[in-house]
Amino acid sequence: MIEMSGTINMEIYYWWCTALMVIIHAGFLAYEMGASRVKNALASGVKNILAFAFIIPTFFFFGWWIYLAFPYGLIPSADGDGGLPWATAMGPNLADNASGVFWAAFTLFAATTASIYSGAVIERIRLSGFCILAIVLGSFAWILGAAWGWHPDGWLHTEFGYHDVGAAGVVHMVAGFFALGVVINLGPRLGRFTADGKVLEIAGHSVPMTLIGLMLIIVGFFGFLGGCIIYVTGDQWVNIYNQPATLSAFAFNTLMGFAGGIIGCFLMTRDPFWMMSGALAGIISAASGLDVYHPALAFLIGFVGGLIIPKVQDLLLKLRIDDAVGAFAVHGVAGLWSVIACGIFASGYPSPGGPESSLLGQLVGAAVMAGLGFIPGYVVSLILKMVGLLRIPSGPEIAGLDVVEIPIRPYPESGPPQTAHTAPAE
Repeated sequence: MIEMSGTINMEIYYWWCTALMVIIHAGFLAYEMGASRVKNALASGVKNILAFAFIIPTFFFFGWWIYLAFPYGLIPSADGDGGLPWATAMGPNLADNASGVFWAAFTLFAATTASIYSGAVIERIRLSGFCILAIVLGSFAWILGAAWGWHPDGWLHTEFGYHDVGAAGVVHMVAGFFALGVVINLGPRLGRFTADGKVLEIAGHSVPMTLIGLMLIIVGFFGFLGGCIIYVTGDQWVNIYNQPATLSAFAFNTLMGFAGGIIGCFLMTRDPFWMMSGALAGIISAASGLDVYHPALAFLIGFVGGLIIPKVQDLLLKLRIDDAVGAFAVHGVAGLWSVIACGIFASGYPSPGGPESSLLGQLVGAAVMAGLGFIPGYVVSLILKMVGLLRIPSGPEIAGLDVVEIPIRPYPESGPPQTAHTAPAE
């Protein structure tokens, strides 16, 4: 009876972690709608909803199999058989209280990667191209990285001691670098840059909605990070690599990274949007070593992440790359800093399934995650561009995606005139 109670408590725990992660998607929905001009607000929301919907079945049919089958490299192992859609574990089974809730949690991780990239491409991507790219990212690219670096038998961990407890590399780096590859091919929004390279501001129609959305993402992150720890019935928690861990450590360091990121961005910009983006970047910056850092160190690492990300966004703009919400800076670069920081500050941490963590191992892992994100993002978006499925024509872009693709207006025509502002065409 006691053992069964523990099993059910484990099942309940991941059930509610998954529910909290759904709040991440409510947050991204509000965040990206607010960051869009009024003529594109609903289109930005709809593509988030569709990404979520497409990720769930594709992750069921092949994404979960990839995680189980590919920890050792590019040759699938028989371990993946339990993740095939017709396997006994992939459906109702009174003898199995774990497979469904673990699959659900990983599915929400997958959907989060797609939501991360979605903000970068608002206001000019075709809905069809967006959904194809979301599936590539959410049900293939990130989960292959997870098999390699976020699995107790993953080769990055067993051969290099790669340590990425809070998925800063396997989720955030992969998604951020994927977004960079896509926006290079997608090109900037009309009116974002002048012919001589001057940056023109394209303001979203509702900063309050964006800030609320970002705060909801933070709330959902407690479910996300809670899903990164393994509930062991009758024993201590362990992290994804079977190393001892506690939720207390996660609580200390999540909040300290959160605060550090806000303060870092506040000192750099005084911009409310970047302050809340800094909160997210601060948590991501501390995520790789969430289980081992002293809270003061997590604050410092998050603070540095908050200092970095606005400058990265400035650099992209100088290169005429239009990442509309700073997804590459907030997720890709903060994730990169997180992985490297873990190699600096947690080097030598022992593991039962691989060598000690090291700066070299973290650098190897970072390079792999960057490649797993950028290469498929760039190549698939280039193919879509060549066949005309990546970007909408200039006419519909000027008119607004809500009218062309939805077609419903988000607000009554009597709404404030400033919400209808559109940037000039190039």
